[in-house]
Amino acid sequence: MSWRPEKVIVLGGGICGLSTAHSLASDGHDVVLVESSNQLGGLGTYFDWNGRMLDKFYHCIMPSDDDLLRLIRDVGVDEKLYWEATRMGFVVGGKRYAFNGALDLLGFTPLTFVDRIRFGIVSLLLRKLGEGKDLDNMRIEDWLTGIYGERIWSTLLKPLFVSKFGPAAGDMPALYIWERLGREKNKASRGYLEGGLHALIGAIESKLKSMQVEIRLNATVESVDEFDGSVQVKLKDGELMEGDWCVSTLPLPVLRRAVGGSWLAEKVNIPDLNYQGVVNGMFFLKRPLDNFYWSPVMGSGTEFDGIVEMTELVRTEHYGGHHVAYVMKYCDRDCDLFKEPEEQIAARWKDQLLSLYPDFLKDSDIADVRIFKAPFVEPAYPLNYNALKPSIMDGESRLFLATSSQVYPRITSWNSSVGLANRVARQVSARIDAEAPAIAYA
Repeated sequence: MSWRPEKVIVLGGGICGLSTAHSLASDGHDVVLVESSNQLGGLGTYFDWNGRMLDKFYHCIMPSDDDLLRLIRDVGVDEKLYWEATRMGFVVGGKRYAFNGALDLLGFTPLTFVDRIRFGIVSLLLRKLGEGKDLDNMRIEDWLTGIYGERIWSTLLKPLFVSKFGPAAGDMPALYIWERLGREKNKASRGYLEGGLHALIGAIESKLKSMQVEIRLNATVESVDEFDGSVQVKLKDGELMEGDWCVSTLPLPVLRRAVGGSWLAEKVNIPDLNYQGVVNGMFFLKRPLDNFYWSPVMGSGTEFDGIVEMTELVRTEHYGGHHVAYVMKYCDRDCDLFKEPEEQIAARWKDQLLSLYPDFLKDSDIADVRIFKAPFVEPAYPLNYNALKPSIMDGESRLFLATSSQVYPRITSWNSSVGLANRVARQVSARIDAEAPAIAYA
C-alpha cells in the first residue's frame, strides 16, 4: 500500500481559515481552502486607495499575541513589524478627555470625585476581584454594579459595553470582560506591519500556494453533509466538493443554514448564537485629532460609538501622508443602519465627526470618507456559555469547528483565532492518525 494524504476542506478564508490551512498543509495534508468572497482575509480585507492597499477595518497587534506573532514569523514578514506607544481618550457629552492615568482620572468630570477615586481603586483590583467567582454564570451588569456602584455602571460602563455588544450587553457573562483585562490597557504598546494586513494575508497566501494548497475564491457554500466516510460540500453554483474531512470557520448562523436538515445537524452542536456586525467609517484627514489611539464616544450626538486614530500607530506615509481615523458602530446586520447606502452614512458621519472637534477640524481637513460593513464580528454570549460552547469535534463526525464563538472566554481577536486554528489542526491530524490503517512501506 502507498500512503495517500487525507483531503481536508477548510471553509472560510479569514485568519482562522488561513491559519488552519497553513497548519494542516504543514502536516502534509491535501488542503482545499474555500472562500465566498473575491479576497482572502475576512475582517482583514483591504482595498485600493490611490494605488495603496489599505485595511478596511482597524487592527493592531499586542505584545502578548504569541500565536499571531509566531504565524507572522512563519510566513516571513516579522521584519515588517514595528511597535508604538499608544494612549486612550474619552468623548462624553461632546467633551473630550484624556484617560491614561491617575491625573487624567481625577480630571474626568463625568464621574463625581468620589466615583473617580472608587473607579481607580476598583480598576486596580479588578482582576483580583474576579478570582474564584463563577463569572460565566454572572451577568456583567450584576458584577460590575456590585463592585463599582450603580452610578459608575450607568454613567460610564453600561454605555461602553452596549456600544460593542448591543442592548443585551449587561446580560452577557462577566467572565468575558474579566478575561479582556489581561490584553487591553489604556496606555499600551501596539504593533503593526509595514504594508498592513495586505502584507500579512499576501504572505500567508504565498506560503499556502507553495505547499500546494488549492484556494477557491468566489465559492459560496450552500450545504455541508457527510456520507459514507466523506464530507460533501455543495457550492452555490451547484459544484459538489468531496473531502475526507472538513473544518468550518464559518460564523455559526451561516453553518447552521448549511447543515440544516442533514445528518450533521443532528450530530454537531451548533448553538443559535447572536452576532454583532459593524459599520465602519474610515476618514482620511489632513491633520490629527486628539492623538489618542482609542476613544469611546458617549452621549455626544453621534451614531458611531468610538474613534480609532490609526495614525497614532501607523505611519502617515502608509496613507500617502494623510492621518486616518476609523469610527464604528457595532449593530445587528438586520438593522436599518447596516442596510443604508454607504454614501448616505459617509455624509452624515462626516458632519458628526466635525461636530466633535469644532475648535480645529474643518470640512476642508477631510480628504475622503469610506464606509465598510461586516455582518459577523462579535458573538453576544449568553450566561453559562462554557456549557453551551460547541466543541472542536464530535467523535462521530468528520466535521471540525474553528469559529470565533469557540475562543470564549478569551477575547475575540486574530491571536485567539490563530491559536484556535492551531489546536483544531492538531486534532484533525491526531484523528487522521488514529483512524489510519496500518501501512506497509515498500
